[in-house]
Amino acid sequence: YQENGTVCGIHLPEGLQESEKLPEPIYTPSTKAEIGDHDENISFEQSVSHLEKYFPGKGEHYATLIRDYTIALYKKCADYALSRGIIIADTKFEFGLDEDGNVVLGDEMLTPDSSRFWPAQGYEPGHSQPSFDKQFARDWLTAHPGNDWTLPEEIVEKTIDKYLQSYEMLTGTKLQ
Repeated sequence: YQENGTVCGIHLPEGLQESEKLPEPIYTPSTKAEIGDHDENISFEQSVSHLEKYFPGKGEHYATLIRDYTIALYKKCADYALSRGIIIADTKFEFGLDEDGNVVLGDEMLTPDSSRFWPAQGYEPGHSQPSFDKQFARDWLTAHPGNDWTLPEEIVEKTIDKYLQSYEMLTGTKLQ
């Protein structure tokens, strides 16, 4: 965005600040990466072509359904989370097909592992936000290279505490 005003090829309004809410949610499809690699962001048109390779004659149909389901799910869940004090800044959904060719969710959704959760209290655009997700552990690993991907117990406990805090805020109950 800072370089050309786009995210994944989607033009966004000028002058957005870091962490600022977009006027409308955007859909940014990606391809599934090999284990250990990052997923590759692609355009909607590329997703149509990708799906067309595997499902001839149905690429655009499936891509459109997945886009529409993604945005509808995100909006509904983001509204609910906001009512519980959590901003869902972004998330990913993984879809597949059932035996009848219907698009279905294929993996977890809306967890701190697949989403970026920010506390609504204290939210302020213009800088990075505190979060309830695994970014806390990622930041520690990045700051401590050569640690063989082993987190100290203190970091593990703080990460668990963040996950539990978001769970309790979203559900209104303590995990049993």
